[in-house]
This record gives sequence, C-alpha cells and structure tokens, in this order.
Amino acid sequence: MRGIIVKLSLFACAIAVATLSPGRSMAADVNAARVWAGPEYTRVVFDLSGPANYKMSAGDTPGSVVLDIAGSSVAGNFSAPGGQGLYKSLTTAKQGSTARVVAKVDPAAKPKSFLLKPAGDYGYRLVLDLYPGGQSDPGDNPVIDDTPSVAKVAAAAAARDTRTKTVPPGKPPMLATERKVVVAIDAGHGGEDPGARGATGLREKDVTLQVARELADQINRQPGMQAVLTRNGDYFIPLKRRYQIAREHNADMFVSIHADAFKNSDAKGSSVWVLSPRGKTSEAARWLADRENRADLVGGVSLDDKDDTLAAVLLDLQQGYAMQASESIAGNVLKALGRLGPTHRGYVERANFVVLRSPDVPSILVETAFITNPLEEKRLRDEAHRRQLATAVLGGVRNYFESMPPPGTWFAAQAARRNGTLVAAARPSDDDDGDAAPAKPSGNAAAAAKAAASRPATPTAVAKADTATASKRAGGRADDNVRDVHRVNRGETLTGIAQQYGVSVGALKLANKMTDNTVRVGTVMVIPSG
Repeated sequence: MRGIIVKLSLFACAIAVATLSPGRSMAADVNAARVWAGPEYTRVVFDLSGPANYKMSAGDTPGSVVLDIAGSSVAGNFSAPGGQGLYKSLTTAKQGSTARVVAKVDPAAKPKSFLLKPAGDYGYRLVLDLYPGGQSDPGDNPVIDDTPSVAKVAAAAAARDTRTKTVPPGKPPMLATERKVVVAIDAGHGGEDPGARGATGLREKDVTLQVARELADQINRQPGMQAVLTRNGDYFIPLKRRYQIAREHNADMFVSIHADAFKNSDAKGSSVWVLSPRGKTSEAARWLADRENRADLVGGVSLDDKDDTLAAVLLDLQQGYAMQASESIAGNVLKALGRLGPTHRGYVERANFVVLRSPDVPSILVETAFITNPLEEKRLRDEAHRRQLATAVLGGVRNYFESMPPPGTWFAAQAARRNGTLVAAARPSDDDDGDAAPAKPSGNAAAAAKAAASRPATPTAVAKADTATASKRAGGRADDNVRDVHRVNRGETLTGIAQQYGVSVGALKLANKMTDNTVRVGTVMVIPSG
C-alpha cells in the first residue's frame, strides 16, 4: 500500500511539473536594449534570455508604446539606451509576473514589433521598429513592386534613358540632353547585422561602409557619373530594400560591397559575383550565399506576409539585359581587382544572392578580401588599401560604361564624338548646378513600355561632327546624310538594324564604312537619312 502511495505521489508531481513547464519555457528576462536610427526608420532591439510571449499596445499618453512580456522580468543590470531618431527614452516596471517596457517615441511614429529567433551571434530578440508618420515598412510594403511587368521595367528603363543632368563646375561640360550614369553602391550588412568578423575583431559592416563611401567619393569626382549610397551610416537595411533603393534612383548599375569569410583562415583574394539562376559554381559559393542571405535573419526582418518571388524575378531578368550586363561589368571589375592583387578565383562567380535580384538594374557583388584571413584583415584596416580597392572597382565600372554607354548619357555622347558624330539639336545647359526633372512617360505608357521592351536600345538622334561649324553654332542642325545613331546590343544583326530604321543594308554599310555584315556589340553606328 505504501508503495502505491509513493508511486501516486510521484505521478502527481510529474503531472504538476509537466503542467508548469510550458509556461516556464516562455519566461524570458529582458537583458539589454540598443537602438539603431536610419533615414527610413528607427529600430529598438531587446535582448531576451529565451522565447517569450508579449503584447504591444499604445500608452496612456501620446508618443508612448507599451510592451508587456508575460512571465518575465528585467535584468538587474539593464540600462536604457539614449534617444536616437524616432525613439526618445525607455522605462521599465514589473506588474505581477509581467515585465512592462514603455518606450517614449515621436508622437507621429508608426510602431511595428516582432520576435526573432537566435541567429549569428545573437539570441532571442524582441524588435520594435518605428516609422515616420504615414510611412509603412519599406521591407514589407516596397514602394516599387518586387515583380514588375515587362511594361514597368521598360518604363523605368525609358525614364533612366531620358533624364538630363549637369556636371558640377570644373568638369567637362555636358549638353542638355546628356545625363550622368547613376551607380548605386551598397555597403553590406550594418546596424544589428555586423557581418563577418576578423581574428582581431574587425567587423565587415564597418569595412564595407568605409569602402562604399570612398567609392562614392571617387565616382562623384568623375565626369558623367553619380553615386547613390543605399546606407551612409551604421543601420540595418533589409536585403530586398537595398536593390529597391537602386531602382527608385533609376540606377544604371548596382554594386554591393562585402568582405568575404570562410571556415579556413587561409582563404584569400578578391572575388566578384553575379546572380545565378541555376545553382552555384562551387561548395564555397553555396556556403557564402547562405551566409550573406542570412543577413535578414541576423539584422531582423519580420517574415509576416512574405513570399518567395525569385522565380518571377528571374523571368523578368531573362527578358531584359540585366544579367548579360552584370556579367560584363563583373568581368571588368574582376580584371581591375586582379591588377591590385590576387583574386580568389580567376573568373566571375555565381550564387543566389538576394541583394542581386533586381529585375532591371545590372548588379554585382564585390568581395573585397577575406576578413577571416589575418593578413587580409590587416590590409582592410589600412585606409590607403581601401582607397586602392575603391579605385580598382571604379576602373572596372568606368570601363564598362565606356565600352557599353547607356543611351542619352555623357558616355554615349563621348562614344558618338569618337565615332565622328555630335548629338543633334543639343544645347549647353543653362544651369551648371541643378538637375533637370526626370521625363515622365506619355499617356499611353503601357503601349510605349511594351514597345520599348521589345526594342533593345533607344536610338539617339545625332549629326555629323564638324568642329568648325559646331564651334560657331552650338547644337547645330543634323547633317542631311545622318539621321540617327544606334548602339549595337547583344543578339542584333545588321539586317535587323536596317529594318528597324527602314534603311537598306547597303546604305548602312556605306555610312559606317563596313566591308562585311559583321556587327560588334557596343559599336555605335551611324544611321543614314535615306
């Protein structure tokens, strides 16, 4: 009888423990908090000791957000971070078994919160994002559709080709019909996501920002070029948002700067990557892509209402020029880096990087060096070496634009002049400091965009260069024998170009002094008037 009683007692205790365990497993202490303030939103991150149940609500006073974390408490050494951005201050309290955190924020701020599981060097985290009044999460609700139709892509390309911009004083003058090429530079990682770490503690997010800023400075000193930084401070940007920023600025090129890492500290050398629609080129490529793509998990992105649009994006990529252009750009940059030092491999590599999935902007990812290699980490700390890295990348980028100038740009005008032509009816800009507004699509935008999508490039009207005449008459009329100029794109033939402009093959060959029907990609051809 005594044995039965003992067994029953043990069974009851087991049930009690089992009943209490689930509740206890969700208890989590609030250990620390930190703040990152970026231009688009402010992020407050709370480090938790484990998984938690919480509730967010508005406080009693305007500009206060309340987080109640059930079955939890605030650590004794907890210190509230100072105010930054839309976040002002923080107070904590204990209400029964609940830890209450009250954040004072900008009264117009729109709060959003979510939990993150352990990733990278971080454990469980509770994230509070604050957005300016009326603005939604750029990661969840992008301004530009992530899977645009061919018409939308073509319309964006048309807008990019018709912008007119001027160069700052002191640089070679630009005609009113010329625009700068825009290079979007993405400093990898940032904020909550430090990226890879070197043996002596150098963080990838710091190196990438330093190189990106230097590259932007060098680009902005070049005639006909302009840089746009996706981030210019230590804050986190979701991966998809990075290439969306490039598209919003009508960028002609997207360059993402990183510092490589691998399990073996002997790995060394720079590398250049493009998006791979089918698998990876090596096991190391798979490992690297997985590590870089985990940035959203480390940096913290809410996964609600997300869907995988890679297949649709790749479809758009195949319909445009972006992938082919990316290959060409990457090859130029890799050659330039090779002149600075050894490259990891002698060819452009491919992997499924989220940040390279822009459907209409040629995109590359540059791994400047292996930060996990002690010798290369030391070089990355050196300002002079980082400047040389930026110069090498600039050289490859500029070389691409010189060989494949986008229509309507300063580079296209230079190519036309080298081929003995001058942009017709173009006059010097009256304002050397300002930027003209982008051209808006016509009323029948869908039809125009569809036509643009089926047409490889927009021809630019030109006239024969006549130095004496041009010096007397800035922007003189086109020569009677020359109507247009056309840059040859991949896949085009001489017959096809002749049909496109309604001229004979013979007239086309005669105007361009051609002895056969072979056309080379990137060549600027004169289109005769008849």
